[in-house]
Amino acid sequence: MDLLAKIRTIPAEPGVYLYKNAEGDVIYVGKAKNLRSRVSSYFHEGRWEDAKTGTLVREAVDVDYIVVANNKEALALENNLIKQRKPRFNILLRDDKTYPYVKLTLSERWPRVYVTRRLRKDGSEYYGPYFPANLAYRIVDLIHRNFLIPSCKVDLTRFHPRPCLQYYIKRCLGPCVKDLTTPETYQEAVRDVKLFLEGRPTDLARSLRTRMEQAAAAQEYERAARYRDLISTVEQLQERQRIAAAEGDDADVFGYHYENGMLAVNLFHMRGGKMVDRREFFWEELPEFAATPEPDPSSTHVGTGAPDRPVEQASSAALADSEADGGTVPSRASLVTDGRRRPSPHDPFHPGEFFSALLKQLYIGQPYVPRNLYVPVDFEDREELEDLLSEQGADKSIRPTRVHILVPQRGDKRSLIDLAGNNAKQSYDQRFRVLKPNARRIQEELQEALSLPDLPKRIECFDISHIQGAETVASMVVWEDGKMKKSEYRKFIIRTVEGVDDFASMREVVTRRYKRLQEENKPLPSLVLIDGGLGQLHAAAEALESLEIINQPLAAIAKREEILYVYGQERDPIALDHHSPVLHLIQLIRDEAHRFAVTFHRKRRQMRDRSTELLEIPGVGERTTRRLLEHFGSVQAVKQADAAALSAVVTRVQAEAIRSHFQK
Repeated sequence: MDLLAKIRTIPAEPGVYLYKNAEGDVIYVGKAKNLRSRVSSYFHEGRWEDAKTGTLVREAVDVDYIVVANNKEALALENNLIKQRKPRFNILLRDDKTYPYVKLTLSERWPRVYVTRRLRKDGSEYYGPYFPANLAYRIVDLIHRNFLIPSCKVDLTRFHPRPCLQYYIKRCLGPCVKDLTTPETYQEAVRDVKLFLEGRPTDLARSLRTRMEQAAAAQEYERAARYRDLISTVEQLQERQRIAAAEGDDADVFGYHYENGMLAVNLFHMRGGKMVDRREFFWEELPEFAATPEPDPSSTHVGTGAPDRPVEQASSAALADSEADGGTVPSRASLVTDGRRRPSPHDPFHPGEFFSALLKQLYIGQPYVPRNLYVPVDFEDREELEDLLSEQGADKSIRPTRVHILVPQRGDKRSLIDLAGNNAKQSYDQRFRVLKPNARRIQEELQEALSLPDLPKRIECFDISHIQGAETVASMVVWEDGKMKKSEYRKFIIRTVEGVDDFASMREVVTRRYKRLQEENKPLPSLVLIDGGLGQLHAAAEALESLEIINQPLAAIAKREEILYVYGQERDPIALDHHSPVLHLIQLIRDEAHRFAVTFHRKRRQMRDRSTELLEIPGVGERTTRRLLEHFGSVQAVKQADAAALSAVVTRVQAEAIRSHFQK
């Protein structure tokens, strides 16, 4: 069916529409209250003069649509389809990094706790998100120390001969070994952890106090003392939460800076009235089609984003909120950063549409949304998004309060947006004006990107080098405190592997390296980095597990895709932005390991090739060959040497044998 004929058959109901190109790929996803009116508006007379719309319409050869009950359902469906299909004409949140959650694996026989950034329907309970990111790690550490629930990756579907170190330092109940704990005791600890993570300290303290009294009555004083210490910890945490809750509401504040087709956005996370963290987003190339077509005056419909109207036309609720602060309007100099100016029709960036798309991708489907979202510009479907996010929180029983998306015009709240905008300008300069990033900041970003428990101070990277299994060697390079530490580099000759087997070679070298560290009682690195993919990563993990080294941060970087795989999170590979200083650091370390391994392999291969002819001479062995090559530099120089020169290195008999061999 012809595209225009198909458009005439589209119902005049709310829903989502998908434009497709000749290859059948979805190139744009939008939503509308009136599907027929919105889709047909792209083909109205005069719209082809708009270069952006013209590009989309020229590429589109088909359109699909999905009818929904109301506009809020259309909002949610549009967001899901954009994340799934990633259409190139939509504004995409390319940095999909989220804040960490604490995961309690209730589906396992012996549940464990982990820090994760991905929520899955796997029977586990997720708690969070936590700000700043290291708070999740501190909470898990507190659970280890007080409730003795582990985070290890040991196979708990079977019993093992002996427990790991965590049991002996009293951070685990030891479910991996038979009779160290009982299912009842373990489930009791899991219930306590669940109450703790659910934020029910009163119920937890009451339960612990009852058990403490029972243990004391049974004269189990050590157990009673442990319950007493737990009660003290829980009460201290409860007091801190009361103080934080009294200081103010939770809010997220947005600011941006746009220049030369590139965009930087800063997001401030305010919790309890205090700023607890900051997040940065960058776009180097905004979509060619970034503005929805102007609505037909004769019809009522809503697009993906707002037609860019001045903020002064914001809702009365937003204006009342801003006037209550009693501030003044920001100066004219801040208009570009604040996003208050009305963009030129030729400008590809439209702030209203952009923030509409950004907020949907950030918050729809998330288990927690703060009560207030402060944005620098108004957009068309703001009130509908407010309703959707409010219902979303109520459905999940996270926080049954209404979510407000506000556009403050003056006062303290506007000052927060201005502050976020100024920081976005600084972020823009650091990212796009190629300023040298601070070493400490790179470490912090690396820790956050790979979910490392501590700031990475030492990274050890391994690489394997060979040609069709011949002369297989390995290298280990060390990055420490911001620079490569060449005195700590190590070379390995693979001894136990024959033929081409990179996985077995990696297993051998990692085992040898960390077995030696154990014997010398030296600390392990902050991160073990493997040059390779999942196969090499798992080989290194097996080597560490054979040495009973658990919870060692381990990651691999695939050569072509430049994708990072973190052990334990292999299903969620990390694709860092190619401008990211974190990726540059990892590439630097990886390339140095590769260079060191290849240089060592080439040297051994040259020694092997050069020594072949000399080893054929009767009375000349490997040691003599090595001395000759080190002295003369090459087989050719040995050939040209006279008997006197040879006698300076080897015995007279060997010198005569060498001269006789080459004369023949």
